[in-house]
Amino acid sequence: MGIHYDYKSKRGERAVLKQAKREARLAAKKAKRKDLASDNNDEPVMHDIHKPITLEDLTNPNNKK
Repeated sequence: MGIHYDYKSKRGERAVLKQAKREARLAAKKAKRKDLASDNNDEPVMHDIHKPITLEDLTNPNNKK
């Protein structure tokens, strides 16, 4: 009987694995979307209004303000 017998007998098992894979992908997407949303909600740090803005403040890529 060989491969033809095994194909239909494992149909349910393949369907369960496919569903689990689909749910894992969706969970990963939701987690990624949630992380992006939480990063966007953070308000940017404002520059100190008592300190004058210098060229260094505007052009330094390592300055995370």
